[in-house]
Amino acid sequence: MSWSVGIDVGGTFTDLAAVGPDGALRTGKVLSTPADQGAGVADALARFGVPGAEIARIAHGTTVVTNLLLERSGARVVACLTEGATDLLELRRQERAALYDLTAHHPAPLVDHTRVVAVRERMNGDQVRVALTREECERVADAVAALEPEIVLVALLHSYASDAHERLLAESLRRRLRHVEVVRSGDVLPEIREYERTATAAAEAYARPRVMHYLGMLERRLASTGHPAPMVMTSGGGMRTTHDAARGAASLALSGPAGGVVGAAAVLRAAGFTQALTIDIGGTSADAGLIQQGEPLVEPGGEVAGIPIALPRVLVETVSAGGGSILWIDDGGALRVGPRSAGANPGPAAFARGGTAPTLTDAHVLLGHLDATHLSGGVTLDPAAAQAAIAPLAATLGVAPAAVAVAALAIADAAMARALRRVSVDRGVDPRDAVLVAFGGAGPLHGTALADLLEMRTVLIPPHAGVLSAVGLAMAPERREAASSVMLRADAFTEPRCTSLCQALAARAEGEDRRYVARVRYEGQGHELDIPVRDGDDGHAIAARFTSLHQLRTGFTLDRAVEIVAMRLAASGPQRAATFARSAAPTFDAARRIDEGGPCDAVLDGPTTIILSDATVRISAGWRARALAVGGWLVERV
Repeated sequence: MSWSVGIDVGGTFTDLAAVGPDGALRTGKVLSTPADQGAGVADALARFGVPGAEIARIAHGTTVVTNLLLERSGARVVACLTEGATDLLELRRQERAALYDLTAHHPAPLVDHTRVVAVRERMNGDQVRVALTREECERVADAVAALEPEIVLVALLHSYASDAHERLLAESLRRRLRHVEVVRSGDVLPEIREYERTATAAAEAYARPRVMHYLGMLERRLASTGHPAPMVMTSGGGMRTTHDAARGAASLALSGPAGGVVGAAAVLRAAGFTQALTIDIGGTSADAGLIQQGEPLVEPGGEVAGIPIALPRVLVETVSAGGGSILWIDDGGALRVGPRSAGANPGPAAFARGGTAPTLTDAHVLLGHLDATHLSGGVTLDPAAAQAAIAPLAATLGVAPAAVAVAALAIADAAMARALRRVSVDRGVDPRDAVLVAFGGAGPLHGTALADLLEMRTVLIPPHAGVLSAVGLAMAPERREAASSVMLRADAFTEPRCTSLCQALAARAEGEDRRYVARVRYEGQGHELDIPVRDGDDGHAIAARFTSLHQLRTGFTLDRAVEIVAMRLAASGPQRAATFARSAAPTFDAARRIDEGGPCDAVLDGPTTIILSDATVRISAGWRARALAVGGWLVERV
C-alpha cells in the first residue's frame, strides 16, 4: 500500500490528487454529483485506476456540513437549556444584522424555540446554586421524548467550568432515549461565552446525524470496491477518521477550503516564500486565506452560513464569485454577479449541458480567456452558447456582449479583492509584502488582476493549480484535538500547573507532533489571541509572547493584567510528503500550450494565456511569467 489520495468535492468539480511512493503526484477531475457527493468520490477513484489494495489512505474534503447549514436540511434537534436562559439562541449577542438596515435579520436559530426544554438547575463556576435532581432529570427526559427528537442537545450554563450537571442529565436522557444521540456543549467546546458555546454545540447536533449517515454510506461504498475507509479534513487543517469526524461534525464546516490553504502553504515553502495571501476560485465560490511563516493561519472560529462555530479553523473568507456564479441585473438596472450558481448540473452555458444562465465562466469564454475546445473534467466548451447566454443582458444594458463580460469580471475581482483585504489588512498584514497564491479551476484566470487591485508584485501559480485542494488533502496529517478551560491570570499560571495541564490534554489526543496553544487576553477584553506554548513555559512567558503579538496585530498594548482563558492541543501524525520538482513541472512550447517536450524555463510577457492541464493562467499586461523548477509559474510585475 503506497498511494495517499486526496479527494475534494466542490460545487462543480470533484478533484483527485494522489501522492505516490516517490512523492510524485497524479491528479484528475470529474464533474460533481450534488445529489450524492459519494457518487462523485467513487467516480474519481474509478478513473484514478489504481486498485484499492495499493491505496494506503483516502483523505476527503466535503461540503456536506456547509450545505446542511446553507439549506437548513439538518436534523430535528431538541435542546435542554438552563431555566431562565432558554432564549439564548434567539437573543444571540443582541447585535443587529446590519447597523443601518432595520429590516435585516439574522438567520433563524438551528433549534426552534418550540423544541427547547427548560432545565431547573444552575451552576455558577464550581458552585451549585440550584441542584439538578433525579426527579428533574426524569421530567426533562419525558418532555424531550414527547418532542420526538432525532438528536438531543444539552447546553447548561457555565459547563465550561463544571460539566457535572450536563453529564448527569445526559445519562438520564440516554437511559430514556436509548437510540438517540446526546450532544453535550462541554464536550464540544469547553470554553467561556455561553452563546458561542451553545451555538457551536447546536451546529454539532444539527449536522451530526446527516454526517454520520453520509460518511457511513461512503465508507461502505468504498469498501465494496476494495478501498480503505476515508479520512476527513477538518476546518483546522488536519485529518480525522470517519468515526471521529462523524462525532465532530461542526469541525467539518470548512473542510474543503482548508485543504486548499494547506496545499498552497506546501507549494509556497517549496518555492522559497513564507508569507502569502491565497485565493481559491472554484465553480461556486472564491475562498481567500492567509499564510504566515509558511503555515496557514488558524483562528478560533467564525460564522458559517450565519451560524457561529467557535472551533479552530484555517482562516478562509468566502465570497460568491466562482466560475459558475450567475450574472444578472437587479431592480436598479445594475449588473450583479452571484450569489446564485449554475453548479455542476446544468453548469455554465458554455459547458453545453443544458445550462442557459450566463456565468463568469461564460464571460471568460466569450473574451477568449479559455480554450475554445475543452476543459478539464471532460467538459467540452461551446463559445456560441456562452455568447447566446450573455446577449440578453447586453441587450438590456444597451452595450456589446464583450462589455458585459469585462464588467462582470471586474465586479467579481472587486468582491474577491475585498475578501483578500479582510483576511490581511484586518490582521495587520500589508498585501504588498506578500505573495498571492492563485489556484482552483478559475484562480489563475484572476491572479494578476487581483494583484493589480491590491498593489501586489508577485503571483504564484502552483503546480496542479486546478486541483490544489485535493493535493493539500493528500498531504495533510492526521490530527486530534483537545481543549480545556483555564480562566486564570497569567501570574497565577505556574510552570507546574502549565505542565500538568499539557499532560492532561496529551492523554486525550495522541500524536507525534504536539502543538499547544493558549487563548490569552487582557482582563476585560472581549476577544483572545492564540499564543503558542512551549516546554517549560509559565504564565509570565506566555504573557510576554501575548504582549508582543498584541502589539503586532493591533498596534498597541494595555497596562492591565493578562488572563489565560483556555488551552488547546493539536496532536498530528506525520505529513505525507509530495515532491514539487522538475518531474511535476509544467512545460511550455511556442504554441502557448503546456507540453511534456517543451522547456521548463520559459518566460512569457502579458497579455497572454497559458493553458495548464487543469486550469488556465491569464497574464495581464505589465506582468511577466516564469516557469519554476518546482512546477507552476511565478508571475511578477514588470
